Amino acid sequence: MSPRALRAPLTVTAAVASALAAGLVVVPSSASAAEVRIHDIQGSTRISPLAGQKVTDVPGTVTAIRSFGSARGFWMQDASPDKDRTTSEAIFVFTGSTTPSVTVGDAVTVSGTVSEYYPGGADAGLQSMTEITKATWTVGSSGNALPAAFRLNASTVPDRYAPDGNGDGDGDTADGSIEGLPLRPRSYALDRYESLEGMRVSVANAPVVGATNTYKELWVTAEPRHHRTARGGALYDSYRDPNSGRLKVASLLPYAQHPFPVADVGDELTGTTEGPLDYDNFGGYTIAATALGELADHGPERERTRPQTSDELSIATYNVENLSPKTAQAKFDRLAAALVGNLASPDIVALEEVQDDNGPTNDGVVGANATLKKLTDAIAAAGGPSYEWRQIDPVDDQDGGQPGGNIRVAFLYNPKRVSFTDVPGGDSTTPVRVVKKDGRAALSASPGRIAPGEEVWKDSRKPLAGQFSFRGRPVFVVANHFNSKGGDQGLDSRFQPPARSSETQRTGQAKAVNGFVKELLAADPKASVVVAGDLNDYQFSPALGALTKGGVLTDLVTRLPRAERYGYVYNGNAQVLDHILTSRALRRPDYDIVHINSEFADQSSDHDPQVVRVRP
Repeated sequence: MSPRALRAPLTVTAAVASALAAGLVVVPSSASAAEVRIHDIQGSTRISPLAGQKVTDVPGTVTAIRSFGSARGFWMQDASPDKDRTTSEAIFVFTGSTTPSVTVGDAVTVSGTVSEYYPGGADAGLQSMTEITKATWTVGSSGNALPAAFRLNASTVPDRYAPDGNGDGDGDTADGSIEGLPLRPRSYALDRYESLEGMRVSVANAPVVGATNTYKELWVTAEPRHHRTARGGALYDSYRDPNSGRLKVASLLPYAQHPFPVADVGDELTGTTEGPLDYDNFGGYTIAATALGELADHGPERERTRPQTSDELSIATYNVENLSPKTAQAKFDRLAAALVGNLASPDIVALEEVQDDNGPTNDGVVGANATLKKLTDAIAAAGGPSYEWRQIDPVDDQDGGQPGGNIRVAFLYNPKRVSFTDVPGGDSTTPVRVVKKDGRAALSASPGRIAPGEEVWKDSRKPLAGQFSFRGRPVFVVANHFNSKGGDQGLDSRFQPPARSSETQRTGQAKAVNGFVKELLAADPKASVVVAGDLNDYQFSPALGALTKGGVLTDLVTRLPRAERYGYVYNGNAQVLDHILTSRALRRPDYDIVHINSEFADQSSDHDPQVVRVRP
């Protein structure tokens, strides 16, 4: 049972009102049972032609019940479907916080109001769910057989994900909405799922592509041979292909008798997983399982990278996910064990999401020495080096992230292997500049923040530039944490293609860092530069295009085999958000994404760390 089954009261949303004005929704005063069946309510587009209308004695068989949370109710499906593949034969009857007095297999007739519910609110941009609300019902008989589940597989789920709301077809709208388009379930995956809304569906021997989360949910794919990673995930490496077979699995079964499987990417739900096809704002289309396949543990082990040789400088990046002294000691110990054991004690570590010394308490504290001391103490206790650190405290509440946490980037370094070139003058508001010293590139302040006053860094982490020395040679490292994807429309949005509004700021940030690297290379064309961190964007994104423009940097993930290009898993898509990039002087970098978190239900962070070994 997923604890996410909570919602705000149902209303006729602005989007439905817009559909009314456009003539997409017809609202007569009422309809009789003789006129209306479930497929009439669902219609052949995403919005019911009867939205807002009262319907009477709609027949169906109860196929599943949600008996928990504030979004309780039951699904019913017509035992006598029509022959139109675009119209769903099932619907959810919403009863709020009241558990409905029905049993699976009951034949019922339901009266109530047809409503369109947008999970997350209409402004979230997601699909709507057609429901019957304010419902009353009569049970005619019990123990009826359930309609057969529709099998979702590579033959029934199209590879093309969604129609283009900005195309030239009938029903296109200026805002890119696909709500008015006739469903084409044989052409588009989102249309297929919409045409099955609420109906019993199933997957067989489904590979797990998103590990079990804290809400007892996981992701599978109905297309086992489509675009898989080297370790069994679903690879997302193009806007054109969001992996249409991805589905979330939640459970309607009582947890005490049917514990939810704790699965990792690469595992498999063998046998049949089935239930009504639901939809929410935490992952999109979901099998609300009334039967769960058996978990088969096929998942790979956590990776360990090789140690650096004496003449190699190893540089890692690791998003430690809101780390503060208030974080449980167990997390510090796990991060430390990973840095020592799985990453082979890198010489330099660019950390992201280091919080201040009292975490989310919002009281003006900005220092992070206690946070970093607790982490470095844990690393030493795990048998690692005695790391030192460098960072710059941000201005209070100006760098985004969890309110009060003041997340920032920071450097750890092993002073027995590499030295930090301290140059005074760096603070939260003073921009670092490239200068020449003894005919070579140098920094006006080390550590120093890149252009902290520029608009592109508003409510976002400022990059931290540091100058190191390895075997007498200068190495410049820039630690980054670009702005998040918050505000972007989801892949499963009703607006297609979905808008990526956060991309504008991120691309501006990339241009700023690219410009800084160009200044370093103008001062010394042979400068050894490493740019690392959580850039919150893909290797094929405009932001990474801007960061590498002019050939000043190489995004090392593009040198990996295609099936290995990922370090983060979101809604079942294995993707790249973290990057390490190098300048041309570092000609033979040995780069590794170390998979220890993103594919696993048990995580110390939601990001996989990365490491590069170079010879400056």
